[in-house]
Amino acid sequence: MHRKAIGRNIQMTQHPPLEISVRESNGVYFVAVHGRLTIGDPSDHLNDQAVAMMKKGARNIIIDLNGIPQIDSSGISSLVRISIALAREGGALHLVCGQGRVRDALTVTRLVEAIPTFDSESAALACF
Repeated sequence: MHRKAIGRNIQMTQHPPLEISVRESNGVYFVAVHGRLTIGDPSDHLNDQAVAMMKKGARNIIIDLNGIPQIDSSGISSLVRISIALAREGGALHLVCGQGRVRDALTVTRLVEAIPTFDSESAALACF
């Protein structure tokens, strides 16, 4: 009796890297994030970007999460670290996040209670 080996093709899903764009207006830094904010390089990249902005004098940062399809505990930890670092410097972090999976994750973890979260960039800006 011969056994035929059945090969399985296992594909690893490759996700595009986290894309971050930054603009500054009247001392407020606006950060648009696109891609998955998850463990590893994406969360590290966002932290590095925030540190670089703070070294340039940023004290008030708005991060728009509407381009994020998924966030995990590492991504949430990154947001908390950024918020704490800004608060220590007399600044603040505001988040922009519409309804959906990411907003649900922020709500379940009660992050929306710790970091002001708004539906629009203009609402987030108005609260500085």
